[in-house]
Amino acid sequence: MDTAMLSYYAYRVLGAVMPHVPPRLGYALFDRLGKLSYEKGTTSRHNVHDNLWHVLGPQADAAHIEEVARGAFRYQARNYFDLFRVASLSNDQIHRLVTIHGAEHIEQALSAGKGVILVTAHFGNIDVVIQRIALLGHPITGVAERLKPEKLYQYVAGLRASKGVNLVPIDTFLRPLFRALRNNEIVGLAADRNLTETGTLVQFFGAPALLADGHVRLALRTGAKIVPAFSLRRPDNTFEAFAEPALPLQNSGDTEQDVRAGMAQLVAVLENYIGQHPEQWVMFQPIWKLPARCGDA
Repeated sequence: MDTAMLSYYAYRVLGAVMPHVPPRLGYALFDRLGKLSYEKGTTSRHNVHDNLWHVLGPQADAAHIEEVARGAFRYQARNYFDLFRVASLSNDQIHRLVTIHGAEHIEQALSAGKGVILVTAHFGNIDVVIQRIALLGHPITGVAERLKPEKLYQYVAGLRASKGVNLVPIDTFLRPLFRALRNNEIVGLAADRNLTETGTLVQFFGAPALLADGHVRLALRTGAKIVPAFSLRRPDNTFEAFAEPALPLQNSGDTEQDVRAGMAQLVAVLENYIGQHPEQWVMFQPIWKLPARCGDA
């Protein structure tokens, strides 16, 4: 049996067992798994250290970077525990777990009638918090990386969509996103991971990074509002979700200039949240490693 299928069966077992494990025990168990992952995951550990070096700055010493990196692995492990139990959580439980700040910004953006692009990052917790946002009463369509094997993707997508969030794989034609915006619904996209090696070269924490810009292009094309939104895990494993005011995008007719300006606005918001809580930025891929055509970082 290959590794991909082993992963699938492991997910199925954990998805069957974890909803019956008390959260206190489950988080403790996954903290241990996060510690093990940090110690054994050479590539991901190196990537997180490099990303954090950019966030914390060259003045940060190795011990501090290691401490924050261990925190990122721990928080990501807790996110997995939440993923495995999210489908079993009732609406009332989700309401109790997640407090939303700034919901009025989402409602105000929707009042324009052209949909909302909720732009976030791999920060805090997405799997539980997105369910709470869906409970505001507006359909949400999200984009997800296609995992392999297909069985694993379908299973994980089913967990994440259990409360009515519609997920589409990023490697398929994205017509559902346009349809959702035409229907004045919400589209959810992550801004901090670039799976295509296309996008806009921006200054991110003071160094050039090639970030995906599809969310800005989509907004400029459709007239949808971009609302940055982030979640934060609290020490008691409840969550706060923060929706920012819609970005004041310009549509001058110079598309590339408008995209660069919109990306600069978004990067400022990303830097604010990630800079305040770098240990909750669960990004395990290198952000500042540029494709050869962009030159070296």
